[in-house]
Amino acid sequence: EDESEEEPKLKYERLSNGVTEILQKDAASCMTVHEKFLALGTHYGKVYLLDVQGNITQKFDVSPVKINQISLDESGEHMGVCSEDGKVQVFGLYSAEEFHETFDCPIKIVAVHPHFVRSHFKQFVTGGKKLLLYERGWMNRWKPSVLHEGEGNIRNVKWRGHLIAWANNMGVKILDTISKQRITNVPRDDISLRPDMYPCSLCWKDNLTLIIGWGNSVKICSVKERHASEMRDLPNRYVEIVFQFDTEFYISGLAPLCDQLVILSYVKEISEKTEMECCARPRLDIVQPLPESCEEISSDALTVRGFQENECRDYHLEYSEGESLFYIISPRDVVVAKERDQDDHIDWLLEKKKYEEALMAAEISQKTIKKHKILDIGLAYINHLVEKGEYDLAARKCQKILGKNTELWEFEVYKFKEIGQLKAISRYLPRRDPILKPLIYEMVLHEFLESDYEGFATLIKEWPGDLYNNTIIVQAVVDHLKKDPQNRTLLQTLAELYTYDQRYGRALEIYLTLRHKDVFQLIHKHNLFSSIRDKIVLLMDFDSEKAVDMLLDNEDKISIDRVVEELENRPELQHVYLHKLFKRDHHKGQRYHEKQISLYAEYDRPNLLPFLRDSTHCPLEKALEICQQRNFVEETVYLLSRMGNSRSALKMIMEELQDVDKAIEFAKEQDDGELWEDLILYSIDKPPFITGLLNNIGTHVDPILLIHRIKEGMEIPNLRDSLVKILQDYNLQILLREGCKKILVADSLSLLKKMHRTQMKGVLVDEENICESCLSPILPSDASKSFNVVVFHCRHMFHKECLPVSNTVSPVQFCNICSAKHRGPGSSILEMKK
Repeated sequence: EDESEEEPKLKYERLSNGVTEILQKDAASCMTVHEKFLALGTHYGKVYLLDVQGNITQKFDVSPVKINQISLDESGEHMGVCSEDGKVQVFGLYSAEEFHETFDCPIKIVAVHPHFVRSHFKQFVTGGKKLLLYERGWMNRWKPSVLHEGEGNIRNVKWRGHLIAWANNMGVKILDTISKQRITNVPRDDISLRPDMYPCSLCWKDNLTLIIGWGNSVKICSVKERHASEMRDLPNRYVEIVFQFDTEFYISGLAPLCDQLVILSYVKEISEKTEMECCARPRLDIVQPLPESCEEISSDALTVRGFQENECRDYHLEYSEGESLFYIISPRDVVVAKERDQDDHIDWLLEKKKYEEALMAAEISQKTIKKHKILDIGLAYINHLVEKGEYDLAARKCQKILGKNTELWEFEVYKFKEIGQLKAISRYLPRRDPILKPLIYEMVLHEFLESDYEGFATLIKEWPGDLYNNTIIVQAVVDHLKKDPQNRTLLQTLAELYTYDQRYGRALEIYLTLRHKDVFQLIHKHNLFSSIRDKIVLLMDFDSEKAVDMLLDNEDKISIDRVVEELENRPELQHVYLHKLFKRDHHKGQRYHEKQISLYAEYDRPNLLPFLRDSTHCPLEKALEICQQRNFVEETVYLLSRMGNSRSALKMIMEELQDVDKAIEFAKEQDDGELWEDLILYSIDKPPFITGLLNNIGTHVDPILLIHRIKEGMEIPNLRDSLVKILQDYNLQILLREGCKKILVADSLSLLKKMHRTQMKGVLVDEENICESCLSPILPSDASKSFNVVVFHCRHMFHKECLPVSNTVSPVQFCNICSAKHRGPGSSILEMKK
């Protein structure tokens, strides 16, 4: 067997049972293969029928000397046998039909017609010095006819369809049995070889393709139809050699394998001991024919019994077309070669330790393989990886190979434990469908707890809490914490274990101690608001923003009063909470607004003034007192103005802030003449203030009042620019007034014209309109009669005679209906007369 890395194409086994018995006392001379049975001829003239396992089913004593050839028809019902003493027999295996003939020379070849079972195909050929065709004719007599003679002994014949191919000392001929014409002659290449020692091998691949092997030369011939225009006196068929190549050794047999060839070769080599040429093991090669060469696909040296004594003529190759079985026949041995199936392929992969490829091949062909099981291959693969030290890969493969088999999973886990590699398999343990025994998971967790706290924490996060006994793991963690009480990883993991065990209070304590970001998620997820009533300060210290949002979102579970009470000793946190509460709703925390004044003043001065402005529940006196104590001028000014003490507020602005612009802005907001008077009096002896007033006062107070009060000789910065600005502002006011006046006049004129156009429009009067006084149709039924109708702008209509006589001297009339409803006067817009 070739032990290279290339996988063999064929597998071999000896044909045993009855064959072994036969060849112990006799020697095989020839064999013919049928799909149902085998026929073996021996040197002692016996023919044995065998089943495919080599068991003898029938025996025939044909001759006392060597059987040269056995031929079977396609049905397997008729057999032809010839022997070295010139005897030829053709008989039915299941009928009494029989033919006997004895020649005066050895008959090497016999071939019955492939369709011998049919009555009109009762033909066979024999080959000795002549090639004779026997046909059964009238009165069941056999009539011989000579097909060929004169070129030495006929040494091989193969009959396929209507074509007979035979080989003699000169070459190979093909005969067309229909036309009785010989259509080709293929001469042998090496005439130096004795044809009796190196016989020709013939094989029909199909009805039109003949394969010839002689010496070390191979020819593949194709029988083709000749075109009608080329026939003349030539046969209607011809032969073309499509492939031709030489081999390294002498050919003992040929057989087709799809588009490839199987060649049985006789090998000679130089002995290392005697340095003489001797017989070596025969070879069975698979080659791919090319036009002038061949490509070797595989080559196997076969160990057959007695190969040292065999010659090229002692070997034969027969094959079974339907099953791709090849029989290598030698005098002392019969070997069967089969195409390797998927089981054989997997065997070879396992032998070469290519487990992954074997597993893949088994998965692809799981319906056809019989010998192997995917699970067994997978387990062998895992063991192989473990032996190589590839523990992670082995553990990963467990997922695919072990699947849902809990027993195998547990077995593998214990195996990994024995070699100290539980960590490797931990990531791949099943967590759902199936679930292993809790002990397995606990064993892995203990392994991590002893050597890798981070890995232990990761497993606790990833594994569902119901995989293991939580109490056991909690106790183990507590024991380790005794050695290292401040280990954050262990503390966090213990909190998660408490969470799995629904001991949320303990988990919350640990999270708060660690200031862990998941604390708020834990509270929300498990509704732990009752557990945090006395831990509000801790939550606020950890993350005041998140804590306040959470508390405000869950007022129904933790009241505002409770939170404020808990934060009493931490006013800075209390302020954060109350400030956010106020931002959300100005009224919810109204009872704490007084407290908030001090909190804002202490911790958040920028937001004090907005709070005072937005709060409607803040005690102003208290606020004023606090702001005055702390000298908060802006806030004090606002409170004074809100309490109605605008003059004091203005005084503070002028004296404390000394900001004339702010004072002017304040006076504008209050819009009080007395404030302007106070502002002018205070500013009159301060030139910078006067400049500010001159620049801003013009649109609210007559600047002349200010100018008259300025003392003679006082230097006022930028006075000229201020006066110019006053004049410009005055001119701008005049222009604005004139512009407004023009717009008003234009609008009035436009509306008057529109009203005039509207009043000049006609009004439709038809039969449907009625007199509002007499309620009869406004138009008379007789159109020829004269009538008078009065129509008002309000669309009320009257017969003229129905209108009351006006008491006034004015000729203008008004609609009685609209006047009565106080809608204003209605003017008559149309008086119709006819």
